[in-house]
Amino acid sequence: MELFDSHAHYDDEKFNEDRDYIIEEVYKSGVTKFVSAGYSLESSKKGIEISNKYDYVYTTCGISPNDIPDGKDKITQELIQIEKLAKENAKVLAIGEIGLDYYWNKDNKDLQKYVFLEQIKIANKLNLPIMIHTRDAIMDTIEIIKNTEFVKPGIFHCCPLNKELIQAGLNKDFYISFAGPVTFKNSKNAKEIVSMVPLEKILIETDSPYLSPEPNRGKRNDSRNVLFIAKKIAEFKNITVEEIAKITYENAKHVFNIK
Repeated sequence: MELFDSHAHYDDEKFNEDRDYIIEEVYKSGVTKFVSAGYSLESSKKGIEISNKYDYVYTTCGISPNDIPDGKDKITQELIQIEKLAKENAKVLAIGEIGLDYYWNKDNKDLQKYVFLEQIKIANKLNLPIMIHTRDAIMDTIEIIKNTEFVKPGIFHCCPLNKELIQAGLNKDFYISFAGPVTFKNSKNAKEIVSMVPLEKILIETDSPYLSPEPNRGKRNDSRNVLFIAKKIAEFKNITVEEIAKITYENAKHVFNIK
C-alpha cells in the first residue's frame, strides 16, 4: 500500500535537526510521494531545494495570507518571483498555499483578497492548480471561488469542515483535502462532511509539522501520520484503507499532473 501526503511543510524549522532522516523514514513507511508546500517566498525557495533532493518530494510556490510582505512594491516584487520560481522549476506542482486568514489578520482583508486573486492569475497563466488556505474567512473565500474562473481545479487544503465551503469548491470541480482534524474527537460533523465529497475528489494530507491526527495529537506531525487520516476516511466511507490509499494517490497524481 502506497500513500500520498498532498500537503506538508518540511521547510519548517521544527525539522531543522532531523529533516533528511524524517523524509527518508517517511518514504520507508510507504508514503512514497508527498508535497512540501510553500507559503512565502523564502519557504517556496526552500521547498524547491528539498524537492530537488528527492525524486518523491514535490513542492508548491505561493504567499499565504499570513506572509504578505509590507508595501505594494514589495508585494509586486515577490509575486513576480513566485511566478518565476513556478515557471522555471518542474517540481512545483501548484500555486499555494494562498487564500484568506481572518483569524491571525483582521486588519488587511482587502489586501489579502488582492494577493489571493493575483496568485490565482499566476496559476491560470501557468496552467497550474491553486492550493487554498482559509481560516475564519469562509464567506469571502466562497465569494471569490464563485466569481473566479480557474484553468485547473483547485484544492482546499486542510479543508474546514463547512458544508457551504465544500459545496462551493465541488461546484468548481475542486478537490477537498482532509487532514488531522477529521480524526479529532471534537470534530462532531466530520463524518457528515466527508460523506459530501465524492471519492474522486478526496485528498489526504498531514500539514506537517502541525495538526497531528489522533492518536498522536499534540506531537510533532510528519507524513507517516497520513495513514491515520486514510483510516478515518475509509471508516467514514465504509471501504478499506487500501482502497482509500489507492484512490487518494491517483487523485493527487491527477490534480498535480504527475505522470
